[in-house]
Amino acid sequence: MTSGDAAAALSLKGIRKTFGTTTAVDNLDLVVPGGALYGVIGPNGAGKTTTIRMIAGVLAPTAGRITIDGLDIGLHPVESKRKVGYVPDRPYLYEKLTAREFLAFVGRLYGISREDIAARTESLLGAHGLLDRADELVEAFSHGMKQRLVLSAALLHEPPVLVVDEPMVGLDPHGARMIKDLFKTLAAEGRTLFLSTHSLDVAQEVCHRVGILYKGRLVALGTMDELTASADLEEVFLRITEEQSEPSAVRAG
Repeated sequence: MTSGDAAAALSLKGIRKTFGTTTAVDNLDLVVPGGALYGVIGPNGAGKTTTIRMIAGVLAPTAGRITIDGLDIGLHPVESKRKVGYVPDRPYLYEKLTAREFLAFVGRLYGISREDIAARTESLLGAHGLLDRADELVEAFSHGMKQRLVLSAALLHEPPVLVVDEPMVGLDPHGARMIKDLFKTLAAEGRTLFLSTHSLDVAQEVCHRVGILYKGRLVALGTMDELTASADLEEVFLRITEEQSEPSAVRAG
């Protein structure tokens, strides 16, 4: 492990994922420092969700190495999962539980004490605008409310790294603003966030650095200022993804 890896909250080295003859992610390298808010954007089928699922430990890479807070997830699968909060693009919940009961269930899975579960539940549901609905069945929640409940569950064990797949799906403007502000607050507190999004506006507004994935390859990576030095993000995205014959990754700084 290099000194840069040791300081990184999240590191991907030579990550490759294949499904039969299809390559979903191709030789992906990323180093994300603590407190950074990284975003990956790309068209459908670019490999964004596959990358997120490998970081979360849902999928195993075909080749390469992922470390989270210094732990190799291949060598330390249980310990590394405790370092990550995962928010999928579609919330998966036990809808016959109340929001409070669901968080209690998640907390017990992580071995959190009842006292800490209760305190964190109040704090998280309050921060995400769900405290007044805490004792209602989840099946009565809107999609946006379910998404915020899943985010609450992902943060319950206080992980240093949060990975989020399409965070704004199904959220109204108020809910989207709440989540954007939360991401900025978490990063300011030292948490590391890694998110995939179809929304160029989200990437431009909240991310410190942005990578563009295309056909499983990282074809651009840089700060927002670096990527948009000569054009806005939409123009950069369209230009880079249309350069299908480009043999090597284009990196901005």
